[in-house]
Amino acid sequence: MEQKNEVKLFDGGLIRSHWAEEISEWYFSVVDVVEVLTESADPTDYLRKLKKRDKEFAAYLGTNCPKVAMVTKSGKKRKVLAGTPKDILRIIQSIPSKKAEPFKLWLAQVGSERLDENQDPELTIERAFREYAALGYTDEWINQRLQAIQVRKDLTDEWKKSGVHEGLEYAVLTNLITSGWSGKTVQEYKKFKGLKKENLRDNMTTMELVLNMLAEATTSELHKSRDTQGFSESQLNAKKGAEVAKNARQEIEQETKKPIVSSENAKELQHRANKEIGN
Repeated sequence: MEQKNEVKLFDGGLIRSHWAEEISEWYFSVVDVVEVLTESADPTDYLRKLKKRDKEFAAYLGTNCPKVAMVTKSGKKRKVLAGTPKDILRIIQSIPSKKAEPFKLWLAQVGSERLDENQDPELTIERAFREYAALGYTDEWINQRLQAIQVRKDLTDEWKKSGVHEGLEYAVLTNLITSGWSGKTVQEYKKFKGLKKENLRDNMTTMELVLNMLAEATTSELHKSRDTQGFSESQLNAKKGAEVAKNARQEIEQETKKPIVSSENAKELQHRANKEIGN
């Protein structure tokens, strides 16, 4: 997956999670766990009162549960209190809930799914589909998004093989591709959509995803056919790949008489999808 932050479902509740690659472990948002276990209207306040009442519990959280960056309901990234499955099991002990046992089984299942996915990557795709669907995206959008993730991975694999360094050089090449086909830098594009730290691709329309995918897929193919080496040669490929997608965008816009690059973001896309379902 492109992102290590994910949203998981338990009994209809959304639980933010983060896969820590370095320790091969899940971290779950503590306040989200409290919310699904207690069904409290204010889980943050519930947790605060619980910590005041149970000093041993509060000490455990302070020692064992770090703050991990996760996306809030408003779409912003914030550091939240998070725990591994072991920590969550300890938290369950302090919260009287009829959902405690089912939640323990759910934790075990989540861990098992990750192991299964390491053996069968197709399972990762199926899980991603379910999670995007739970957020309100349409099937059409989700299919394009998952394809875009694979295309992006193929491209970064090519960059890595050709000696491009992760971090700044990846960002520069990505910016060349994005600005080349859309006419906006990544930052300009995000500002246009009203985004800050949110993932740009998660806020693209289907057509934007398709054109961005075309630009990245073309860049990847150029890498392979030209036996590209190093950052400078990679820049030439990025510019050419973007040009192919730009030409396609302009032709589509000429035929449809409307712009492809849209100010719509994830909230608007999901709201529109829900309205369509309601109709």
